Amino acid sequence: MTDQASAADSGTADIPGKPTSASRTTLSHIMTHNDTNLLGTVHGGVIMKLVDDAAGAVAGRHSGGPAVTASMDEMAFLEPVRVGDLVHVKAQVNWTGRTSMEVGVRVLAERWNESAPPTQVGSAYLVFAAVDSDGRPRRVPPVLPETERDKRRYQEAQIRRTHRLARRRAIRELREKRVAEGFED
Repeated sequence: MTDQASAADSGTADIPGKPTSASRTTLSHIMTHNDTNLLGTVHGGVIMKLVDDAAGAVAGRHSGGPAVTASMDEMAFLEPVRVGDLVHVKAQVNWTGRTSMEVGVRVLAERWNESAPPTQVGSAYLVFAAVDSDGRPRRVPPVLPETERDKRRYQEAQIRRTHRLARRRAIRELREKRVAEGFED
């Protein structure tokens, strides 16, 4: 599917598209003892908040206004993060619909006092909905993938969206069936 075809399909043909690089960002934070869990490593929830913060900044930049987290999926923790690690959260818009955006996030960590390259310690995909001042969904500009990597991410995001919608539909149908059979959940 071409970028123009996807823009027309999503109803955003009259909103100028934005390149992936326009909203890409990196959030960096040094981990301290306040960030640790009972095992002495950085709490996963701290990393998830950084992921949500970076993704929210990207979604707001891309959409040109407020955007709220609709879902987070495929959050993967690959390596533990330790006190003293400098964490870099890199985020970009992978795909856009009419009012929603998928933001891909990579989490890297490096020792604050070493010159070794950062290690990828996590990744996640989040869906954000752009909202107006009343909290109602508003349209977003199409994302324009620039590189082959951006194009691959766009295509993979479409697959994830199809799976999210199918999962939601299957769950709704199961619940409706159970209610029709007299089960109360």
